[in-house]
Amino acid sequence: MRILIIRFSSIGDIVLTSPVVRCLKKQIPNAEIHFLTKKSFAAILESNPYITKVWSWEDENSATILTELKKLRFDFVADLHHNLRSLRVKLALRRPGASFNKLNIEKFLLVNFKINRLPDKHIVDRYLDTVSTLGIANDGEGLDFFIPPQAEDFDIKQLPESHQAGYVAMVVGALQGTKRMPREKLSELCSILKKPLVILGGEAEQPVGSFLAQNHSQVVDLCGKLSLAQSAMLIKQASAVVTHDTGLMHIAAAFRKPIISIWGNTIPEFGMSPYLPFEHAQSFVHEVKNLSCRPCSKIGYENCPKKHFNCMNLQNLENIKKDLESITR
Repeated sequence: MRILIIRFSSIGDIVLTSPVVRCLKKQIPNAEIHFLTKKSFAAILESNPYITKVWSWEDENSATILTELKKLRFDFVADLHHNLRSLRVKLALRRPGASFNKLNIEKFLLVNFKINRLPDKHIVDRYLDTVSTLGIANDGEGLDFFIPPQAEDFDIKQLPESHQAGYVAMVVGALQGTKRMPREKLSELCSILKKPLVILGGEAEQPVGSFLAQNHSQVVDLCGKLSLAQSAMLIKQASAVVTHDTGLMHIAAAFRKPIISIWGNTIPEFGMSPYLPFEHAQSFVHEVKNLSCRPCSKIGYENCPKKHFNCMNLQNLENIKKDLESITR
């Protein structure tokens, strides 16, 4: 059976589709799994042993890609993105399939009127619903993330000696500003944690990482200095992960790490909390409850629309410290 999965972006969302890939491959004899994503995210999938071929989408060469995909005459197309671009693909292929329910109406009601009609169901299980007609069931094995073998290993001995016996990875990035704790609040958190910390983020987070390293002796700043694969290696070797709602949070879940997740304008009820469906999983969600303005968006803004940013500024850092100490003793 030849199956095409469509998910164009982004890092976290693609990692969250990994149970669909694995279950299809393992539960359908001789299944051939193809995955269509944006070129910039293809590397995330290329080491996945359950995928037969990764297709890299670029708008400028889309006609060529569609021509090649048509030749394969897929038995099933699982649209896990469900946007105009994926609609174009499905219309071009004209093959049987199903589309992920994004629950846009329910999210609109929650964001704008604070009426919660969302199902109590993780997005992973909703992704799996998309292929349920094929007889696919959740195997309960969680997320996958496969580090490319050709990636340059980050030797833990490159860290200061104080960190080689163990460290906490702190992920300070997120695409939207209202998902990120202000640097002064992060600095306050570093002050009270008093643990070896490795700060992870992209180039955009370099000023924050540098600020934290300059003000806290136990901080090693690696923001913008690593590839995604190398950041994943650091996550995998950490004793625990403190993170915003972002892609590395889901990579940490794929490695079954203890996770402290810190939530700003977004909420776990959207179905994207750390996916750790295991009996002894350690995951602590920190959010400021009962704010009349939260969630202000299903995705986020660069700046707080209300100017006060209480969803991050009122985070209880002592509670974060308490939970972290409980999983790193």
